[in-house]
Amino acid sequence: MPRQPSARRSYEGVVACQPVTIPYRRYSTESAAWWIGRALRELVKKSGLRPQDLDGFALSSFTIGPDTAIGLTQHLGLSPRWLDHIPLGGASGVVALRRAARAVQAGDAEFVACVGADTNHVDSFRRTLSTFSRFAQDAVYPYGSGGPNASFALITRNYMNRFGATREDFGKLCVAQRDNALSVPHALMKQKLTLDAYLAARPIADPIHLFDCVMPCAGAEAFLVCREETARAQGWTHVRVLATIERHNAFPDDPIQIRGGWAMDAGELWAMAGLHTGSVDFVETYDDYPVISMLQFEDLGFCGKGEAPDFVRSHTFTNDGSFPHNTSGGQLSTGQAGAAGGYLGLVEAIGQLTDTAPGGRVPNARIGLVSGFGMINYDRGLASCAAVLARAA
Repeated sequence: MPRQPSARRSYEGVVACQPVTIPYRRYSTESAAWWIGRALRELVKKSGLRPQDLDGFALSSFTIGPDTAIGLTQHLGLSPRWLDHIPLGGASGVVALRRAARAVQAGDAEFVACVGADTNHVDSFRRTLSTFSRFAQDAVYPYGSGGPNASFALITRNYMNRFGATREDFGKLCVAQRDNALSVPHALMKQKLTLDAYLAARPIADPIHLFDCVMPCAGAEAFLVCREETARAQGWTHVRVLATIERHNAFPDDPIQIRGGWAMDAGELWAMAGLHTGSVDFVETYDDYPVISMLQFEDLGFCGKGEAPDFVRSHTFTNDGSFPHNTSGGQLSTGQAGAAGGYLGLVEAIGQLTDTAPGGRVPNARIGLVSGFGMINYDRGLASCAAVLARAA
């Protein structure tokens, strides 16, 4: 018989706080290390800590090469006793939170700085994609397809054929996110998006059109993880970590991805949190393409498999409407700053639950869910994760 996994220890006593965003730029001549350093400097300034107080450091970045997280400790004047490098793309933020929370619980670190940051030089995004995955290169380059657009076009078309989703459904998510982004100072997309404009946008890789795709940019996101008693002593507003999940290479026998690891672990997520989907006041999904947000709605239990099109048609997804979703605009309207995209929703959720979000607020928000997705190979993303966060009592 398959061995049943042991019950997980709760995250009681661990909090996340001090959310930081370094405003995005379409292109930057600065290095990834510069963006990481800016984020750490802002964490120190905002928290009142000293650099030497940051005894834990979790880093996610695709463009720091040939440097590494440990190399940056010297460059940035850190001396951590706990260190992790988490290059998991859109899953990086939640996974960093999980690792840091356990380090704090174990006493391996007191203050863990979690940072996701990348630069974006002219043409660097294309060069990053060209070496992103050897498996993807071998599978799709002989057919003239490179990068994520072709892979997500395959996933999107298959989902549309199986479950009846339309471009209007995807467009509704994109339009709502743009509405949410218009109040966010650092969002790169500053103009209102209409459904007509979405539908008329130029095709990129059928059925994906321009506004289905994120805009690569440079930027950084960061937050601190510490014990709740420490945060209270420092006078910091903070959020409690109720539950998290993480899964890699889920459902490998599916010919084309229609579900992610959330479907395997959502029951445990809600049981650990002691909540249900109806308890959630807002949701932050990883949104490199709108079809992936639909998969997260389904696999996390907000609707059944194949029911996301109807779910989309029945909600507004705006901050002041029903089912507030990607409340800062998500990557589709704020921008995708490389691995920082995996931190964007988490930093926004901390802001919503501490009343410090830079844009529109969800009224009376007490519970937020953040989910991540990343590391696309030729036909699927390999990493999925989620976290349930709560406003401090």
